[in-house]
Amino acid sequence: MYACNKFNTLQSRRDFLTKSTMGLGTAALATLGWPISAAANTNGQFSIANGLPHHAAKAKRVIFLFQAGGPSQMDLFDYKPVLNKRNGEEIPDSVRGNQRVSGMTASQASFPLAGSVFNFRQYGQSGAWVSDLMPRTAEIVDELCFVKTMHTNAINHDPGITFFQTGSEQVGRPCWGAWMSYGLGSENDNLPAFVVMLSRHSRVQTTLKSTLWSNGFLPSQHQGIHFRSAKDPVLYLSNPSGIDQSGRRDALDFIKQMSELEQLRSLDPTIEGRIAQYEMAYRMQTSVPEITDLSAEPDYIFDLYGPDARHPGTFAANCLQARRLAEKGVRFIQLYHLGWDHHNDLPERLRATSRQTDQASAALIMDLKQRGMLEDTLVIWGGEFGRSAYSQGQLTVDNYGRDHHPRCFTIWMAGGGIRPGLSYGQTDDFGYNVVKDPVHVHDLHATALHLMGIDHERLTYKHQGRRYRLTDVHGHVVNELLTSV
Repeated sequence: MYACNKFNTLQSRRDFLTKSTMGLGTAALATLGWPISAAANTNGQFSIANGLPHHAAKAKRVIFLFQAGGPSQMDLFDYKPVLNKRNGEEIPDSVRGNQRVSGMTASQASFPLAGSVFNFRQYGQSGAWVSDLMPRTAEIVDELCFVKTMHTNAINHDPGITFFQTGSEQVGRPCWGAWMSYGLGSENDNLPAFVVMLSRHSRVQTTLKSTLWSNGFLPSQHQGIHFRSAKDPVLYLSNPSGIDQSGRRDALDFIKQMSELEQLRSLDPTIEGRIAQYEMAYRMQTSVPEITDLSAEPDYIFDLYGPDARHPGTFAANCLQARRLAEKGVRFIQLYHLGWDHHNDLPERLRATSRQTDQASAALIMDLKQRGMLEDTLVIWGGEFGRSAYSQGQLTVDNYGRDHHPRCFTIWMAGGGIRPGLSYGQTDDFGYNVVKDPVHVHDLHATALHLMGIDHERLTYKHQGRRYRLTDVHGHVVNELLTSV
């Protein structure tokens, strides 16, 4: 006697799709055992997004020295003698017009122009203007490309930094480094493709949110890994008390088996990402302590980066750490340095912040160059916006503050296919508006992706029925900034 259902061969559409796609999940899980840098494509590196790189790359990696708070361009790199001559005068209506200002100066009765109290000189064969706040940066101007006409959408810090990192003012999109990781993968199986470090500060109260190095809707293995200056550079990486390495391996093997079974049942793609993260964390237990140990660096390297380089968590120490990570194949290295938000007492506070960053930033360029790495490492220095030409609050002979200013500001770049010794773009006599060659944040993203071998319009990810990209529906490659098109 046969059970009746033995002959019931009819299946629902859902049953058919579930059973027929189980093999796809198994195949996807199998790829997690491959070395990330071993899958074959045009340059021998693994690419999660099909067909990458789209063209020959000039740069292999990015080091982004993000100066959070908005450095004052007319006190550092954008020399404005007319602004000094007209110091104290009301900003002309023809310059400001009806442009928005932040809520901190919207109620001001007047907007007096504030010339810089710092001296400027021209340096190098390029003749780039640099203030006396940046003496070490002045020594390497012929390696740098200054972009003086950056502009952005946001006028306040949180949306401004978010926009610079993700291409959107709204939290939740993947950040720049996550897109790089998703598109190009890693060159080192034992280290993440995307690492983040924050400078340690005692006087700065502003905090940075982990959403700034989030994977957003991309698979979770592409989120930035925060390296700290504490005993454990990465949280929860060390084995807990009573657990040795073999016990950790056994636990991970069991978790992987259970996860694979759940993935076959649910076809949930996020499970694959979690498995990849577990395995990376296991490999990092050996690689991270080794790479974060600076004791083997010679004295002349510490002297190059400055005395702060011997103190973990400082900007100088993080710059040195960034070079070591770049040597080991980390794809995107993000440094955050706070302290540039100078609404008042700007001269004194800007001096202090510049001292913290000037020598180490220049040392990183020199160190990369002497190792033959600058030509394929793209270094970017800049903040989320600039500062206003007028003074926030009372203007005195030697003291002033500056409000946020997204209309134009200065960044610099070096290496990785960027034209050295170039000052690109022009602002008006007051440093308030772009006069020639504007560069939007979306344009910067497009250009950096291009140097990494990526067409920014083709690096997309489908989410909620729409294909997203870092540059949204904007951006173009600024070919004038490149050594060759």
